[in-house]
Amino acid sequence: MRINRVVLSSALIVVALVVQVSVLARLQLPGAVPDLVLLTVVGLALVYGHLGGAFVGFAAGLLSDLAPPADHAAGRYALVLCLVGYAAGLAKPDHGRLRSATGPMVVVVCSAIGSTLLYAGVGALVGDTAARHVGLVNLMFTAAVYDLLLAPFTVPLIMALARRAENDPLAETSGGPAKSSSITSGWLSGGTGLRIGNQRGGLRVKAARNRAARAGRIKGVKRL
Repeated sequence: MRINRVVLSSALIVVALVVQVSVLARLQLPGAVPDLVLLTVVGLALVYGHLGGAFVGFAAGLLSDLAPPADHAAGRYALVLCLVGYAAGLAKPDHGRLRSATGPMVVVVCSAIGSTLLYAGVGALVGDTAARHVGLVNLMFTAAVYDLLLAPFTVPLIMALARRAENDPLAETSGGPAKSSSITSGWLSGGTGLRIGNQRGGLRVKAARNRAARAGRIKGVKRL
């Protein structure tokens, strides 16, 4: 992943996790807890694609596993968010532009339900049956509702920040000969000093041609 992706993803994940643990987890809402970390992974995956979403999801999940108060085995949520990030990245819109809000909202609902099912499934494999006592259907329903209500205030902002980081002018200017040549052509079309230099060169060529033409005419007179 690029440096700007790593920096932005790390900052967003840390902020989301802090808000998740310190604010959302203390609201005492019925059923599930609004998952801001999941929404952050979904927003970044919709810009970075499936591979970037998988990396971001794994890092976010691992950080969530290690953040207190952790009551499950480390790596459990990392696996869940890695799969969710990969699947959400497959829904990346063409050219990174959204035609409507329907697609991302569907991705959010599917991610909320899928993450709850995966988390409960992985827990069942390791002997954790807490989801059965709470009610898996209730958890999926409340997770989808809470995340869907929170998504309009978070996912578009995260996607906008990710797109802005992707179009960083500093990254574009240090991209090699092809980008430098395009920048040079942009300067030429914009009327900078390079254009003035080209005009001076053209004037020199014209002056040399005029001198050659006068010399030819003089030689012709001598032949006569």
